[in-house]
Order: sequence, then C-alpha cells, then structure tokens
Amino acid sequence: MQVLARNLVRRVSRTQVISRNAYSTQRVRDIGQPTPASHPHLMAEGEVTPGIRIEEYIGRRKKLVELLPENSLAIISSAPVKMMTDVVPYTFRQEADYLYLTGCQQPGGVAILSEERGLCMFMPESTPKDIAWQGEVAGVDAASEVFKADQAYPISKLPEILSDMIRHSSKVFHNVQTASQRYTNLDEFQKSASLGKVKTLSSLTHELRLIKSPAELKLMRDSASIACQGLLKTMLHSKGFPDEGILSAQVEYECRVRGAQRMAFNPVVGGGSNASVIHYSRNDQRIKDGDLVLMDMGCELHGYVSDLTRTWPPCGKFSSLQEELYDLILQTNKECIKQCKPGTTIRQLNAYSTELLCDGLMKMGILKSRRLYHQLNPTSIGHYLGMDVHDSSAVGYDRPLQPGFVITIEPGVYIPSSFDCPERFQGIGIRIEDDVLITETGYEVLTGSMPKEIKHIETLLNNHCHDNSARSFASFSSQG
Repeated sequence: MQVLARNLVRRVSRTQVISRNAYSTQRVRDIGQPTPASHPHLMAEGEVTPGIRIEEYIGRRKKLVELLPENSLAIISSAPVKMMTDVVPYTFRQEADYLYLTGCQQPGGVAILSEERGLCMFMPESTPKDIAWQGEVAGVDAASEVFKADQAYPISKLPEILSDMIRHSSKVFHNVQTASQRYTNLDEFQKSASLGKVKTLSSLTHELRLIKSPAELKLMRDSASIACQGLLKTMLHSKGFPDEGILSAQVEYECRVRGAQRMAFNPVVGGGSNASVIHYSRNDQRIKDGDLVLMDMGCELHGYVSDLTRTWPPCGKFSSLQEELYDLILQTNKECIKQCKPGTTIRQLNAYSTELLCDGLMKMGILKSRRLYHQLNPTSIGHYLGMDVHDSSAVGYDRPLQPGFVITIEPGVYIPSSFDCPERFQGIGIRIEDDVLITETGYEVLTGSMPKEIKHIETLLNNHCHDNSARSFASFSSQG
C-alpha cells in the first residue's frame, strides 16, 4: 500500500511538472504597437517597425540634426486623434515625420531633436481607465528602451522643459500641419514666433525622405505588389459585380488580407462619366454595360504607400472609340516611363506628356486648341511617393531625380460631359498610373505586374473572371 501511494505521488508530481511547464509562458510586454517579442511573425530582432531597424531611425535623426542650423531645435508632434462621434475615434494614422524619426506609431507624444540633447521624447501618461478602454500605450520606458530616445519624460513635463529649450534656441522648426497646442500655447513658443524664429520643419524632413533606403524600398515594393494583386483580383470581380461601391470594398478587402494596414486613400472608382471627375469618391453608382471604370487606389504597408490606376471595361471588351483614346494614354504612360532617369525632373516629364497628349487629342478632334488642354487634364504627370501619397510635398517638381526617388507616372484625360468636342467622347475619363523607382541606370516599375495592355485586360476579363456568368449579376441586381 505504501509503495502504491509513493508511485501515485510520483505520478501526481510528474503531472504537476508537466502541467506547469505546458502552461507557463513568459508575459510579453505590450507597448501599444508591434515589437519583435509580441509579433515575431512580423518583425525581426532589432526592428522598431516592420522592416526598419533601430540603426536606421538613429541615422535619420543624425541627418536631421546636421541640417538644423546651429543652436536650433526641431519639434515633431504625433498626429492628433480625430473623432468620428463623441466617443468614437477615426482609425489613427501617424504623422509621417514623427514616424520617420521615432518609429512610434501612437498618438499623444511630442519629440524634440537638437544637437545638444539628441532625441527627447515626451510621452503620454495613461490612467487605468485609459488602458481599460483603449489598451496599453508606449510611455517613458518605451521611449528609452524601444525608440532609443536620449531623454524621455511624461508629457506633463513638456511645458517646463520645452520652454527652457526654446528660450535658449536661435530657431525653432516644427510641423505646422500637426502643431499641438501643448507647445504652441507656450509663452516662449509664441514669443519666438513673434520674433520670426519659428520655421517649417517639412523643408528639412522632406529632403531626407526623398531618397529611399534599401529597407524602405523593400516595403515600397511589397506595398506595390499588394496593390497590384488587390487591383487585379478586383478587376476580375468587376464583370460579375459592376458596381462602384462593391469594387471599392473588394479592393480594400484584397489589400487588407494580403497584409496592408489600410488603404493609402479612399479608392476612386468612377464608372462612365464619373471617371472624368479626377478625385471622385462617392463610389455609389452601378456601372453601365459598355462603360469604362477608372480605379485609382493604393495601400499602406508599415508606413509606406503605393498609388496605382487602371481603366477597363467590366463588360470585357473595349469599344473602338474607347480603344483609340485608351491607346493614347497607354503610349504616353510607356513613353514617359522610358524618360525616367537620374537628372530628369517631374516638370520635364510633365511637359513631355502634355506634348504627346495634345498631339493625340488634336488628331482625334477632341481638342480644337492647345490652350484648352488643361480643361481635359489639370494634373501633373506625377508626384513623389513614399510615406505619404504626395510625399515630400515641400520639394518642387524642378528637382533633378536621383537614384532612390520614387515617383508616379499617371497620364490621363478627363472629358467633361459639357466639353465642346464630338459627343461620342464626352464624359469619358481614362488614367493609367504606375509607381516608378529611379535607379542608377534608369528606372524600375514597381507596379509592372499589373496588366495595362488592351489585349491582356480583355483576355483576363473574358477567360479568368471570377464571376463570369449572367446568373451572378442577375442575383446581385435582384438584391439591389
């Protein structure tokens, strides 16, 4: 009996050990955003945000300090939380400069950068109620340990410490778009502003953001790849469900399930004459049989965006008129991409595209005078692309392109229904947009996997469509 009891104890003890080992887990600290410990499937050790290591963030800060005039400082505020209703916020998106310099993806913080102090971060102070309703947020400890701030304080210390820093500075740079009353209401800040010592930070940070690092380019290639896959799947969906709202929802779904955190902007899904409205965003119309649909979309992947446009006939066949106009836009797109190389400027590319489009529109009888061209296309051929859709907007289009720049090439024509031209062309909008990386020898089209040739689009729609049957649309229509 004693032997049996001892064996039972051994078995119980062994079970307890096994049970204890099976359920013992080391608690991973939550700082309000992914870390290598909490998201090992997403981040490698040493990364502050997916794909970007701490060394790169520190290097960015050093470069900005080098651009700052002597004895000056930069104030970088996180983006404000915008409310949808009294207690419901819109989805938060971090201000690009704050993210670029700190890696912090959360609201409530203010970062100060100077040669004397390095990076000083003022972090939000959460109450138990805040944590219960909104979850953990990065505080002072995370500022030092994760973001590697040289100094870190609770946000309540900002008035006292920052006022002293401003008082002893020759110039103060800050981001006007996200300026926070936490510091703009300070007497010392207002005094500096009255003396003309306050300057715009974007004139410096946008310069740094122009040339993308290898890590940034990896994220931009991945973002472009997701956008191409998402748009292709949506194009194949369009034959069975030619509806602007459904296609807008479909493309967001396709991007999100492939890892994108959000869309880069509200997709433009313009069917028929809606495509002639450049930033059309209602997306609430059915697309008539035989009409084209223009979709301008992009997604954001860990802080880096893509921007892509294709125009196609959901019915599966371009009309001869649509084909003629589409081919002009396509050839302009391809010829402008060929001109992308170091030393060229966006303004030069725009002049070249204007010449090609004017010639073509005149031959078709759409344009009677070159002076009227801007009524059909008031946009530039492209813009810089990166952390924002119109990235580095403080940099003009006369800047010679360099390796590491990413730009868009997006020729288009948008013919109002009231425009004085042959009636058959009225109300048509067509744009073809690609993301282009400038390389040492020329260019790389990041969105090159997305079809744009007429024969390729028609083949895809007619032979590989997900909902290639009258029954699917009939069912869809009956639900409307």
